[in-house]
Amino acid sequence: MKPLAERLRPQTLSDIVGQQHLIGPQGVLTKLIHQGHIPSMIFWGPPGVGKTTMARLIAQELQRPMFALSAVHSGVKDVRETIDKAEKQRFFDRPNPILFIDEIHRFSKAQQDSLLHAVENGTVTLIGATTENPSFEVISALLSRSQVYVLQPLSDAELLDLAKRALETDEVLAPLQLTITETEALIRLSGGDARKLLNMLDLVGGALQEGQTITNEVITSLVQQNLTRYDKGGEQHYDIVSALIKSIRGSDPNAAVYWLARMLDGGEDVKFIARRLLISAAEDIGLANPNALLLAQSCFQAIHVIGMPEARIILSETVVYLAASPKSNSAYAAIGAALDLVHKTGNLPVPLHLRNAPTRLMKNLDYGKGYLYSHEGKNHFLEQEYLPEGIEGTSLYEPAHNGQEEKLRQYLQSCWKDKYGY
Repeated sequence: MKPLAERLRPQTLSDIVGQQHLIGPQGVLTKLIHQGHIPSMIFWGPPGVGKTTMARLIAQELQRPMFALSAVHSGVKDVRETIDKAEKQRFFDRPNPILFIDEIHRFSKAQQDSLLHAVENGTVTLIGATTENPSFEVISALLSRSQVYVLQPLSDAELLDLAKRALETDEVLAPLQLTITETEALIRLSGGDARKLLNMLDLVGGALQEGQTITNEVITSLVQQNLTRYDKGGEQHYDIVSALIKSIRGSDPNAAVYWLARMLDGGEDVKFIARRLLISAAEDIGLANPNALLLAQSCFQAIHVIGMPEARIILSETVVYLAASPKSNSAYAAIGAALDLVHKTGNLPVPLHLRNAPTRLMKNLDYGKGYLYSHEGKNHFLEQEYLPEGIEGTSLYEPAHNGQEEKLRQYLQSCWKDKYGY
């Protein structure tokens, strides 16, 4: 017997539950299909939302041949052989075939490069499916030749609609006349994934008798799995670490330690978390509390020695400390402004008085002439220009208004007066 997900696989685009922004009456793909022409495209979305099914049905709707490859099992040789087959079909005004590549993010750069010519000259229309952000995982040359369409997790209402359809129409479930009286566990465990929902109903169909009801208890007892939805190799990985960093930046230790717990519970690599905390300490706390970077560095070293489960305590201490620290991005802003200035002004020459003069020729060319040794001045300061000619006096670092940087502001003002008057 085929699995329920296969038995219930949509036969037309209108059978697909969800993704109405793409294949609904006013959907962008609906309009393209009606015109009879589609571009190469990449479907980006979580598992179980219909990427493969949609590709197959688009090919069916347009009456085009379709070649399918899985990036997990296919290499450059397979890609080239498939493109050769497509080339041989380019006669008698036949439409070009669709090449569907599942998990295209798993293709290496060389494998993706091997697709370029065929996509560019129209030998094939590419449809790639990925659970990863294509901006990071698909080479720019291929990305620029494709449209990216985002598929969304199924909503609660769409999941329940699919469950109802399965119970009422499936050849195995319909005769059982099962009813759903509680939906929380079914929806929560599905996590917007149609395939997970149908797999659970498949389990239910094999466990319940005719006329019984589907409750939260029935679902949780049948489905032995962690309720936490976290894919450390997928988009959730990036979303949750983003939530952690933004909670730290927003000075909310409660939220920060919650997102830390989500990552730990999902099996995230503690070294990855510690690296992100190092960046946060420098970028978001910075000179408002320089000890934050020291603590984050100590955390990074400690978790290499300790490991889990005790590493969670060290990470928690660091996360709470960073979230509760005063914030400043002045150093981050300063280097950004400096890089912008470099890009605008190019390679300005180093002023002669700042250059080293290790040879007689350099001395004769006035290298180092006029340089003032700061330690010879009062309070170890002597005023002179350090920026290249043409950008003298440019302000790049602006101290933030916090206790630590107010001291820096006062020191710079005492040295430079008007130049660093702020």
